[in-house]
Amino acid sequence: MFVKVCGLTTEEQIDWAVELGYSAIGVVGTPKSKRYVEPARARELAAYARGKIRSFVVAFDRTEVAEVIGDFDVIQLYNWTELPNLAYCSAVEPAPEQTCEYFFYDASVGSGVFTEFPDWLVKAPGQVVLAGGLSPDNVAEVIAAHRPFGVDVSSSLETAPGIKSLDAMRRFKQAVDSVAEPGA
Repeated sequence: MFVKVCGLTTEEQIDWAVELGYSAIGVVGTPKSKRYVEPARARELAAYARGKIRSFVVAFDRTEVAEVIGDFDVIQLYNWTELPNLAYCSAVEPAPEQTCEYFFYDASVGSGVFTEFPDWLVKAPGQVVLAGGLSPDNVAEVIAAHRPFGVDVSSSLETAPGIKSLDAMRRFKQAVDSVAEPGA
């Protein structure tokens, strides 16, 4: 199962994600976020992750991350943009022409508030990743109920915005692994 940890701010956190077997890391490129990483630092984190783990830069709009788009494997945006490596993030069912590599369902829009997931997700384009309010305590139940391609987590693994807990990251990954299908 695809498992992304978002809102990383240090090389140490990237090392933890690699060590624990996460599939990808996310660096926040929108200045509106408490987890915002300035472009020069985002570029450093992307370079550090290269060859170790897939890297996503996360923003509302392409213009917020324009200067680092080429540094990340995937561009995760809340506003639809035609990109070959797009992870489109929305709480609204995409139009048929809105194709993307990944579709992140996130009704919380980065706030970490959990909501139920809609039935139309089974028809969503791309590989569906559930986000928003997932934690070590609820992720196994969500995976069992919805069988997504993957899950994305951020705030529930923090001691403060952008400061991840190794223990919480470990518990989240163990919870995912307890219900993920072998080889998935």
